[in-house]
Amino acid sequence: MTPKVLGKLVLTLLLAAGVAGATATSGSFKSGLFDPPRPAPDFTLKGTTGQPVRLSQYRGKVVLLAFGYSHCLSVCPITLHTFAQALRQLGPAAERMQILYVTVDAQRDTPARLKTFVGSFDPRIIGVTGTELQLAQVRKDYGVSATKIPDGDSYMYDHSSFIYLIDRAGRIRALMPYGHPPEDFVHDVRLLLGE
Repeated sequence: MTPKVLGKLVLTLLLAAGVAGATATSGSFKSGLFDPPRPAPDFTLKGTTGQPVRLSQYRGKVVLLAFGYSHCLSVCPITLHTFAQALRQLGPAAERMQILYVTVDAQRDTPARLKTFVGSFDPRIIGVTGTELQLAQVRKDYGVSATKIPDGDSYMYDHSSFIYLIDRAGRIRALMPYGHPPEDFVHDVRLLLGE
């Protein structure tokens, strides 16, 4: 699947998830489903763990994959706070999942800065960064947009804010739009862990 087609699919899923999320039953996903599931494009980037992080190293776990940056003032902190709450609600089951937070800001988000940022929400969240080219390729592979916007002497990013849910076999199974409560993530992660 080409990145352009994946991007269109993402947009379609986002629109569908807004309706499906409101009418989901307890046995169905709260997020928009990829049907059929698609292999999650693999990547290797610098991790806040001090080691290279490869997406495929988390096979056997459910992965929540999000994109953002540490200078974000609204969406990213809310998303990470939601993740931290979901991890706490999952209890011991959280050991069978991993949250990866891919920066869109290669210039400012060093592994050390990302570690401080994501670690302030929950130390189990792993931030990943890389060169501009590496991060651009990952965004392209996942249909994620990130536009740099000047802000006085600095800059901000307007970026995609949905979260990919990747199953234990390494397949993209669902897409959660921004703004869902932690309970929705817990619900969907439990469904994926139960498969």
